[in-house]
Amino acid sequence: MKKQNTYVLLFALAFLASCSSSKMVSTTKKETKTPFIWEAASVYFLMTDRFNNGDTANDQNYNRTKTSGKLRGFQGGDIKGISQKIDEGYFDKLGINAIWFTPIVEQIHDGVDEGTGYSYAFHGYWTRDWTALDPNFGTKDDLAALVEKAHAHGIRIILDGVINHTGPVTPEDSVWPQDWVRTDPECDYKTFETTTACTLVKNLPDIKTESNQEVALPPFLIQKWKAEGRYEKEVASLDAFFKRTGYPRTSKNYIIKWLTDYIVTYGIDGYRADTVKHTNLSVWSDFKTQCDYAFATWKKNNPTKVLDNNPFYTISEVYNYNISAGKYFDFGDKKVNYYDNGFSNMINFEFKSDALKGYEFIFSKYSNALNGELKGHSVLNYLSSHDDGSPFDANRTKNKETATKLLLSPGLAQVFYGDESARSLVVEGTEGDATLRSFMNWEDIKSDKATQEALLHWQKLGQFRKNHPSIGAGVHQEITAQPYTFSRTFYNDKYTDQVVVGLNLPIGKKELSVGSIFANGITLIDAYSGKLVTVTDGKVSLDTPFDIALLEKQ
Repeated sequence: MKKQNTYVLLFALAFLASCSSSKMVSTTKKETKTPFIWEAASVYFLMTDRFNNGDTANDQNYNRTKTSGKLRGFQGGDIKGISQKIDEGYFDKLGINAIWFTPIVEQIHDGVDEGTGYSYAFHGYWTRDWTALDPNFGTKDDLAALVEKAHAHGIRIILDGVINHTGPVTPEDSVWPQDWVRTDPECDYKTFETTTACTLVKNLPDIKTESNQEVALPPFLIQKWKAEGRYEKEVASLDAFFKRTGYPRTSKNYIIKWLTDYIVTYGIDGYRADTVKHTNLSVWSDFKTQCDYAFATWKKNNPTKVLDNNPFYTISEVYNYNISAGKYFDFGDKKVNYYDNGFSNMINFEFKSDALKGYEFIFSKYSNALNGELKGHSVLNYLSSHDDGSPFDANRTKNKETATKLLLSPGLAQVFYGDESARSLVVEGTEGDATLRSFMNWEDIKSDKATQEALLHWQKLGQFRKNHPSIGAGVHQEITAQPYTFSRTFYNDKYTDQVVVGLNLPIGKKELSVGSIFANGITLIDAYSGKLVTVTDGKVSLDTPFDIALLEKQ
């Protein structure tokens, strides 16, 4: 026990020394050199209700008081809770430069049982009103403050957009009109049509995204807006949108308008689009067009708040899309290129299986794909998520490996809240995906030494990745197989970045080849240990208690 505690203490001291040694380096790079590049982003994905409770006064709304299944009710997390952690520097220390959180629009007021226990819409995917925020999550002032805080820290904000479906029908939540939604048949996923023109599950009304029929506002929404004193304002805004775009007043176009309003108003930087393969394809090209217009409008109206010239970023959730498929998703009877239909990026469902293999297999495969067929686009890699029942490390026994493979792989990295702190993904008494959605384990981070040690590893790799776009967006090249070292190199018109990384190295003394990346005589810093080294005969020598080295120019 004493040895373990001594090791943890030494690890912590070494990390503090590393932070002290590298802080000036990373700060200088962030402020004067390192640009934000979406293709290299580290995206922290959190469930708004399960991350941090910043305002207990908004925990109860709409008489949501029925007993729910375990982890199926609201738990108190909110927008203010996210802002609080931004203020505390939690994301900065983790190297995060983009945050994606689950939908915050107004949800159905009641709940339903889909066979996994009585559930409220804590997850945010059961929309009632796209134009309002759910008071359980916070207010529009809270959202405005969050975006400003995030941008002040160099963090981009990605909202989660749902166009495929409304929320379930309940005694408190009426069904949308028949010209807006279908309530059957259920999808069988055998063809494009039976994946798109259908409901995902029973009692989840499906927006008729293929319809060109103009529709009127639902009576319940008119009544609601009038009661809230904003009916005239909302109608005038809709009239202006449809006049400007020339779009017909179809159900999909109303929702596109409502979602892009959040860009114009708050200056959010991206959208993750939900259940994309279950909608008509034209939705997303039109959505991206209006996202781009909204983002340009916000920049024009807020010139002093503009972070950079990056375009608006869109991420597609096409369930079971794999990077090996290249640009296309195969429905069986039809192949669809979502990259050419509104998306900058697609969530990669293949990464968790690739992560079972060795480092060089993963790194070379992803570098070749992203610098080949997918050049100009990217994928979002993940190893655990809110609805994937087969995570890479379900029992949280491979936390260090998870971090190393995820954060050092080419592509965008999705850190699911609690990955970095080994938040349990196995919760007794839960049904279905509820087990993946426990509240963030802040107490473990505060008091548990093993959790703190795990977090240090994530922080070191995360900061290195943030400081070096070559990790996510560069070209990978193996230098030596034994010991395993590789380089990453990134070039664009204005910026060059090169690093050398060693993994599975000997503890203590070690020698690493840097290939042709760094010239003889150059002083490098190992960002993991904080030690300085000089390149001699194409190699560096290190003596550290770690099996990893992250080499960068001093």
